[in-house]
Amino acid sequence: MPDDPTTTFGSEPWENESSKDGVKYPRSGGRHFELKEEAGASRGNKKPSDLPFDLEERTAKFGAAIIRFVKKMPMNAANNRLMDQFVGCGTSIGGNYCEADEAVSKKEFINKIGTCKKEAKETKFFLRMIAVAEENLKPEARVLWKEAKELHLIFCSIYRK
Repeated sequence: MPDDPTTTFGSEPWENESSKDGVKYPRSGGRHFELKEEAGASRGNKKPSDLPFDLEERTAKFGAAIIRFVKKMPMNAANNRLMDQFVGCGTSIGGNYCEADEAVSKKEFINKIGTCKKEAKETKFFLRMIAVAEENLKPEARVLWKEAKELHLIFCSIYRK
């Protein structure tokens, strides 16, 4: 099983698999909403300045998608622990970003962005564990994992600058 992303530790799981529809979150009822791009738009065809960018809204939508995702998980001892941790770290990304956005000093801003970075990385970890615990939710977890990875990279970039 070398291609199983839950058992390989050398690279990021699901990194090489692409979504057919671009960046979308799972939504109950089989409907999706897009995050950054217009329907059918390709990131390769647009300059970064052409894409709408509101990190507060993006992290809020990510948190809402996490809550909807967790509601699909069955309750058991292992899942309950994973769900608590996952919802905590996944939704706190947006909360910490709001705090960073309202920081009164550069030091406070850097501290809160650092927390966002850590929470995004922790979210990726728990999505990986959920994919192991609930095989049937793996495709939806993959979509959320990709967004968590993007958020992590964004916050890493902000933190460095």
